[in-house]
Amino acid sequence: MIKTRWVATVAALTLILAACGGSDDSTPAETTAAPATTAAAAAETTVAVTPTQSMDLTFHMVTHSDDGVFWSVVKRGAQDAADALGVEMVWSPSSNDPEKQVQDVQAAVAAGSDGIGVSLANPEALGPEVEAAIAAGIPVITLNSGSNQFKQLGAITHVGQTEIVAGEGAGERFNALGAGKVLCAQQEQGNIGLEERCEGLAATFNGDVVTQFVGLDSEPETQINTIAAALQADSDIDGVLGVGPNVAVRAVEAGVAAGRDLFIGGFDISNDLIAAIEAGDVHFTVDQQQYLQGYLTVVFLYLNATNLNTVGGGLPVLTGPGFVTTDNVSQVKALVDAGTR
Repeated sequence: MIKTRWVATVAALTLILAACGGSDDSTPAETTAAPATTAAAAAETTVAVTPTQSMDLTFHMVTHSDDGVFWSVVKRGAQDAADALGVEMVWSPSSNDPEKQVQDVQAAVAAGSDGIGVSLANPEALGPEVEAAIAAGIPVITLNSGSNQFKQLGAITHVGQTEIVAGEGAGERFNALGAGKVLCAQQEQGNIGLEERCEGLAATFNGDVVTQFVGLDSEPETQINTIAAALQADSDIDGVLGVGPNVAVRAVEAGVAAGRDLFIGGFDISNDLIAAIEAGDVHFTVDQQQYLQGYLTVVFLYLNATNLNTVGGGLPVLTGPGFVTTDNVSQVKALVDAGTR
């Protein structure tokens, strides 16, 4: 059993290195191969263990996700990790419905989950359920939203970016562009992560920031019209930060409708947003590498279940922020097309 767990743990660590850009060519051979005596003994006494051999483990990913361009990549990362490790991953989206997410956490606990990954877009609603899951002996890792709440709830770690820091980086970008007043356009109400992005923007931006909910991503015309109306009502606004990929692209159309030239930044990545950066219509987007958020959460839960590993040391495991601009957009585009960025 110890030998089996050792080989499985090495496999999981290899997956982490691969997901983070590691390469077998850059790793000394002696650090990746099992000692000869151990390998020989294992061959004699156990069936060979590969990363895809089932461990009879089921992990639940309970998120506030929809089926859009961002969360589909998170889901793919989680599923790729589960497939590579030979475990089951149950994906439970809630489309920003806290009540459904609470019910999904409760269902995962009732099913005897081996580990839960949960996004805390609404920590007030989800916090008690996370604590109940942990009290029931189920390890929890938060992802995407919850970087400031995971520790007090007792989660192992958080996988994602620090949203305030990401917003601060966006503010510095707008300073460099020479913007004077920025509309921070939100596509969800009550999402603490989006609020923190706007807070970070206001902390570092030298001009004024106006924060406004402009409509859901499922309502593109509403978003365009609301942003255009805000531009027409305030001629000083010369920049828009869309705190999601869709709203940033729709800010381009809103600027055209309002007859305004704008400095536009976004968050996250989509094919449309990449095209807008290539065309010079959007100046930058903040990349939190959401594939890693799904992938690493499953791998970390696996390592905890099989080897009692914990990560982070009480700090979040950061996947961002990075920035995609005209300087690197061509390199990122191929990975977006492949569905991993």
